Amino acid sequence: MIARMLSIRTRPIGTLQDMTTTTRKSPADLRSARWFAPDDLRAFGHRSRIMQMGYAPSDWAGRPVIAIVNTWSDINPCHAHFKHRVEDVKRGILQAGGFPLELPALSLAEIFVKPTTMLYRNMLAMDVEELLRSHPVDGAVLMGGCDKTTPALLMGATSAGLPSIFVPAGPMLRGNWQGRVLGSGSDVWKYWDERRAGNISGEDWVNIEAGIARSDGHCMTMGTASTMTAIAEAIGMTLTGASSIPAPDANHIRMCAEAGRRIVGMVWEDLTPARIQTRAAFGNAIRVAMAMGCSTNAIIHVIAQGRRAGHDIGLADFEAASRVPVIANVRPSGDKYLMEDFFYAGGLPALMSQMQGHLDLSALTVTGKTLGENIAGAAVFNPDVIRSLDNPVYASGALAVLKGNLAPDGCVIKPSACAQHLLKHSGPALVFDDYPTMKATLDRDDLDVTPDHIIVLRNAGPQGGPGMPEWGMLPIPKKLVKQGVRDMLRISDARMSGTSYGACILHVAPEAYIGGPLALARTGDVIAVDVAKRSIDLRVSAAELAARRAAWTPPPPRFERGYGWMFARHIRQAHEGCDFDFLQSDFGKAVGEPVIY
Repeated sequence: MIARMLSIRTRPIGTLQDMTTTTRKSPADLRSARWFAPDDLRAFGHRSRIMQMGYAPSDWAGRPVIAIVNTWSDINPCHAHFKHRVEDVKRGILQAGGFPLELPALSLAEIFVKPTTMLYRNMLAMDVEELLRSHPVDGAVLMGGCDKTTPALLMGATSAGLPSIFVPAGPMLRGNWQGRVLGSGSDVWKYWDERRAGNISGEDWVNIEAGIARSDGHCMTMGTASTMTAIAEAIGMTLTGASSIPAPDANHIRMCAEAGRRIVGMVWEDLTPARIQTRAAFGNAIRVAMAMGCSTNAIIHVIAQGRRAGHDIGLADFEAASRVPVIANVRPSGDKYLMEDFFYAGGLPALMSQMQGHLDLSALTVTGKTLGENIAGAAVFNPDVIRSLDNPVYASGALAVLKGNLAPDGCVIKPSACAQHLLKHSGPALVFDDYPTMKATLDRDDLDVTPDHIIVLRNAGPQGGPGMPEWGMLPIPKKLVKQGVRDMLRISDARMSGTSYGACILHVAPEAYIGGPLALARTGDVIAVDVAKRSIDLRVSAAELAARRAAWTPPPPRFERGYGWMFARHIRQAHEGCDFDFLQSDFGKAVGEPVIY
C-alpha cells in the first residue's frame, strides 16, 4: 500500500530550483509573496514578526507556505495521534521545499460534544475557510477523520479555493473482549441490549468498555468516520489508499509525510479543489459509498460538500446510485470484518478496482493523476473482505430514499443493515416529542407495545434537536428486548451513528419542528413503509391532516443569542445538506483575496 502512495510523485524531491523549472507557478506567483515579498512598511511588519519566532528569510522566501490545519485536542481520542503526526507532515513539507505552519482548528470530538457535533460542523467549516483566506498561505494539509471533521475541513477548503490535501486520521485497531472481536458503536448497541435484557453482568460491561476502543483513531466499523474518509479518497482529495490505514500502523506515519511532500507540488501546479471536485468526482464518491455499505450520514455531508463545490447534489443522486451493490464486508452491513481487515485486504483502491465499470476513471485527484491511473493494478488480498460485484454482501444497495405524505422531501433507510422482513411493513405508531420522555417510556415493563409497532421520535432535526443529533437508532422497548426482539421499525427526523444498524428511517424532511408532516402524526396512526416502492405514508385522511395542521402551534426558538441563534436562522434541511444558506456557492458573489495594506 505504501508503495502505491509513494508512486504518485509527479517529480523527484529536489531543490526548490529543480521544482520550479517544471511547474507553471514561479515564486513570484505565490500567494504568500503578497505578504512577504514587497519592499514596503506592511511587508516589513510581516517579515519582522515571523523572524520574531526564530525563522529566517531563507525559511519562507520563494517557498510555498503550507498551512497544516490540525483538529487535534486533548479530548478528541480519534485525533490523539495528530499531536505527533503533525511533525511527520511538517517533515514532508520541508523535504519538498515548503514552509509549514500549523494552524489549530476547532476539534469536534464526536462522543463528547453535546447536543451533537453536527451543530458545529458548519462552524468548523467556517473556521477552516477563514483561516486559509486570512493567512499568508499557499496551500493546506487538512488533518481530520472524526465524523464531522472530514466534511467540515473539505467544505471550508473548497470555499477557500487553495490547493489542499486531506490526511485521514485512520481507524483504530479492532476491539477485543473475552476473545471476541468488538466493533466500535455496532457492538455497543448489540451488547447494551443484552445488558438491558439481563444477560451481561456489570463486570462484563466494564470489560467491554475497556476493550472496545484500544488505540488512537476513529471507529473501525463502517461508521460515518470511515465512510467520509473513503468518500474523501474517492472524490480525489487524499493520497491513494490513505483512507483506511489504521491509525497506529507505520504506514500512517509515512502517508502523513508523503502528504506533506505532495501538497508542495500541488501548490506549484495550482491543483485546487475546484479542479478535482467535479460532478463526476462526486458521482464516483457516491457510488463508492454505496459499495462500502456507507453510513446514512454520508447523504447529508456529501450534499453539503457538493453544493460548496458548485454542484447541485441531492437525494436523487443517491437513489440513482442505489443499484451499486455492497461489496465491502465490513460491519455493520457486513457480518464479520472491520476496517483493519479492509485495509490489509487491499483497501479502497482494491474496492474501486472491483467496480471500475461504475466509476469515471478520468477524474483528476490530488496525486496529479487520474483515478484510473491511481488504482491500476490494485489487487484484492482477501476476497471475503472485499467482494466482487457478482458475489456481493448485499445486492440491492446500501441506502434507499423514501418519499410519501410523511416525508415529502424524503427520508433515508439503510436496508443492508436491518432485518429484511421490516422492509415492507405497516403498523401503529408510538409517537414521542422528545428523547428523555421516549427513553423513560420505552424502559417501562408495562408498556403497551408489540413488535409490529412503529416508534416515532420527532423534534430531533436540524432545528428541533437542535443540530440533528444521532438519536435515530431509537431503543427497542425493554419489554420486547427481554422477549428476544432485536429489530423493529423506527422513524425520526434525527440522524443515527453510522456504526448503528436496524430498521431505522431517518432524516425525515421537512422536520417536525418547522411543521413537517411528522409533527401531525399521533400515537395509534398507521404508518406504511415499502422500501422496494420507496414509499412511506401516514394512513390518515387528507381532511384529518388538514384539521391537525390548523391546530398545530409552532414551538419557540431553541436559541435567543450567539452561534445557536445564527444556526437557527440559516440552517438548511436534511435533504439540502444542513449547510448554512449563506455559505453555499450560489448565495452571493465569491469572496476575493484579502487586501494587504
